[in-house]
Amino acid sequence: MNSFKLSVYAGIPVLVIVGAATWHQAQKKSELDRQQVVKNEASVPVTVATVAERPFRTSIPFTGSLLAVNRAELRAEVSGRVTRVTLHEGDPVQAGALLSAQDEDDLLLSVQSAEAQLAQAQTQADQASRDNDRAQALLAKHSVTRQAAQQAETAYDVYMTTVRTAQSNLGLAKSRLKKSRITAPFSGQVAQRLIQPGELLSAGQQAFTVLDNRRLEIQADLPTESLALARVGMKASFRVTGFSHPFEATLTQISPAVQADGRTLRVRLEVPNADNTLKSGLFAEGELLATQETSKPALPAAMVTAVGGQAEVFRVVDGVARRLKVAVGPDQGGWRPLDGLAAGTQIIAQGRDLVSDGTRLRIIGPAAGTEGK
Repeated sequence: MNSFKLSVYAGIPVLVIVGAATWHQAQKKSELDRQQVVKNEASVPVTVATVAERPFRTSIPFTGSLLAVNRAELRAEVSGRVTRVTLHEGDPVQAGALLSAQDEDDLLLSVQSAEAQLAQAQTQADQASRDNDRAQALLAKHSVTRQAAQQAETAYDVYMTTVRTAQSNLGLAKSRLKKSRITAPFSGQVAQRLIQPGELLSAGQQAFTVLDNRRLEIQADLPTESLALARVGMKASFRVTGFSHPFEATLTQISPAVQADGRTLRVRLEVPNADNTLKSGLFAEGELLATQETSKPALPAAMVTAVGGQAEVFRVVDGVARRLKVAVGPDQGGWRPLDGLAAGTQIIAQGRDLVSDGTRLRIIGPAAGTEGK
């Protein structure tokens, strides 16, 4: 066997070994690629948001109901049958406007009768006054006796007493008429109408509720620990169900004493509402904002769904979703502070409804609006 054949035979095993190694490498790469595809298909694509340090003003949480500053429950002053009702619930009303009347015709006749009696008495008194003046002038000239002059003066006094009695009767008749009429004490709206024409209304019975929603207030009870922070003039931010944006209020009054339980402090917050957007009776939940600021971990408010001051979030840990409950503070400037998360922690933003604890994740980028935050 010559050297050429020997070389060929010797090289065949080498080629076999190299070929086998190359084939195994290709197979291994193919398997890794296949596993990566399987892994990607088994994971959930999500975007993430990074917890960031943000400045927040010290806050005092509160809850309460919105109440109209001007609110009145109107009750009947006298008993009587309702003869007229002028407005319905929801109708606007001006200060002094008539809402209802009782026994109106009878009372008007009483006033007219008293006016006629007063007019008659006044006419008689005027004539008696002239007669008295004439008698006193004649007495000075010794043209009448003193007795006649005294009789004229006595007659004048009697008629003046009759006038005063008639004036009193007219005043009583007008007072009864006025008390039988229920009028609006201020401009606003009729919130409740509780009577109908023909109904017998008793003295003290409620007939209407009138309120003015243009100025609202919130009466809230704060924990006594907040006494050192609460100051008249502090601004507050609050939310009500049905509105996506917060509203503002101003602390206008702090009770000089704590409540009987010794644990709460009653405060009053005034809410401007010139456009009547808010309504009396709505439940409000918010916070008083102090002037000093502290830095806290936070996320954009749109990425946090809080219930009762707590929220459930999913951290990204080694490519896996991990469920976590955290305490959440109120929205300030579009951000909400978080207790229980450190700055730099990655939280699932878009896609969080598709994952559960332990779900493998495929991060496809930062959440919209959080780049560079």
